[in-house]
Amino acid sequence: MAATTVIRNIGSLATGDPQLGPGPLGVLRDAALVIDGERVAWVGPTGLAPAADTALDAEGRAALPGFVDSHSHLVFAGDRTEEFNARMSGRPYSAGGIRTTVAATRAASDAELAATLDRHVREALRQGTTTLETKSGYGLTPEEEARALRIAATRLEEVTYLGAHVAAPEYADDVAGYVDLVTGPMLDACAPHARWVDVFCERGAFDGDQARAVLTAGVARGLLPRVHANQLTYGPGVQLAVELGAASADHCTHLTDADVAALAAGSTVATLLPGCEFSTRADYPDARRLLDAGVTVALSTDCNPGSSFTSSMPFCVAVAVREMGMTPDEAVWSATAGGAAALRREDVGRLRPGARADVVLLDAPSHVHLAYRPGVPLVTDVWRRGERVWHR
Repeated sequence: MAATTVIRNIGSLATGDPQLGPGPLGVLRDAALVIDGERVAWVGPTGLAPAADTALDAEGRAALPGFVDSHSHLVFAGDRTEEFNARMSGRPYSAGGIRTTVAATRAASDAELAATLDRHVREALRQGTTTLETKSGYGLTPEEEARALRIAATRLEEVTYLGAHVAAPEYADDVAGYVDLVTGPMLDACAPHARWVDVFCERGAFDGDQARAVLTAGVARGLLPRVHANQLTYGPGVQLAVELGAASADHCTHLTDADVAALAAGSTVATLLPGCEFSTRADYPDARRLLDAGVTVALSTDCNPGSSFTSSMPFCVAVAVREMGMTPDEAVWSATAGGAAALRREDVGRLRPGARADVVLLDAPSHVHLAYRPGVPLVTDVWRRGERVWHR
C-alpha cells in the first residue's frame, strides 16, 4: 500500500472546487488534506482529519493547488537581453527577434537544449508550478522541430507542435510554401512527439486561411488544437479557435464583442498572458470583460526568451489582479483550475478527493497574499504527485 500523509492546521485551503467551500476557490478554513500515494484522498476540517502514516503541521499557512502553466516556449538557446534592454530604454533595436532565437537554437546541442529546459522547469517548480506545457517553434525545419519536441516529451506531459510560429528564414518570401512544409513533412516528423498543434494566427505570422490549414492538418494526425490569437491586433484567431473547438485561444488582447460572445458560447478557454504585456509595454487584456461574459479564463506565463521571460505564476497572478480587473480568487482559480481547463485536464488544478496530489504551501495565511505581496517568494513547500519535491 502507498504511504499516506496528512497536512493539518492549514489556515486557508483553496480547493478550487466551489462544491467543497465558499467562492470560486472553494476555500476551507482550519483545514486538513490527506495524500494517499499520488492522489488526494480527503479534505475537510482539521478536527475531523483521519490518521495517516505521516503528519505535517502547516501552522496556519495557506495551501492551494499546484499552478497549471498552460503556455510556454522553453526549448530554446541564446539570449535576447539586448532586445529587452533597448525596448525598455526607448531605443530602436534591429536584431532578428524570433529569428535570433531560431539561429541559436539550431546551433545548440541536444544536451544544451535539455539543460535549459530542465533549468526553467525547476525554476517554475520552486514557484509552485506542477503542470507545465511547452512548445516547439524555434527550429522551423522538420528535423529541428522534431528534436525540440522529442526533448520536451521526455520531461513534460503537455507538449505542443508549433512549427507555425513564424515562417522560417528560408521561406521569408514563400509563406505558402512554408505552410505546405508545416502541414506535410514537418507534421509527419513531429506528430509522434506532441499532444497539441498550435499556430500563431497574427499579422506578420499566419493569416486565417493558413492557420486553418495548419490546425486541420494537425487534427487529422490526432493532435488537439490551440491557437495564438488576437495578440497584436484584431483578427480571425479567436473565431477560428472557437469554430474548430480548440482547447484555448491564447493572448486574447484585442477582442471584438463578437469574439467575446463566441468564447462565451463555446468551450474554448481564453488564456491570458500578462507577462507578455508587462515585458513589451503593450495593453493588457481585459479579463473583467471576459469573466463578466461567462468566458472561462486561464492565466499563464508565456515564458519565452523574447517577449515574456518569466516562469513565475505568482507574478502573473499579481499582475492580473492589479492590471486586468481580476479578483485574487479569480486570478488564483485561473492559474490553477483555469489552466487545467485550457489543457483539458480534470486531474490537476484542484485539491479534491481523486485529484492528483499537487499541493503548494505558502508562507502566508491566505492565497490573497500572492497579489497582496507581489514579488515576495511565498512558496515554502511543493508536492507533485504526492511527493514533496520542494521545501524551503
